[in-house]
Amino acid sequence: MQGRERDGNLLRGSLEFLLLASLEGGALYGLRIIQDVQNRTGGHFSFKEGTLYPALHRLEKRGLIRAEVQPSDVGGPPRKYYHLTDSGVRELHRQRDAQRAHAAALRPFLEFA
Repeated sequence: MQGRERDGNLLRGSLEFLLLASLEGGALYGLRIIQDVQNRTGGHFSFKEGTLYPALHRLEKRGLIRAEVQPSDVGGPPRKYYHLTDSGVRELHRQRDAQRAHAAALRPFLEFA
């Protein structure tokens, strides 16, 4: 992560969920995934390609996403776009439920201060 100091454990514990959720709206390529996560989290989660691509490869190997090479929309070399598979959609829903339960369990501790 970059920018303000953050606990890297929060990103590691949320990265897979963030990537799957980012692809829920449609196929994206690497830089757009990074930008989507940054924008949707107000910059709270920010990571570099060295974190992104190994995670995408793990998701692809598990059959949760698939990659498709397409011509660049601005010229230049082709880009690899990532799509959720049906298994990926099911996993995203499972992880979203788990994230909600986790947030609900933490709520009493967050509101104490």
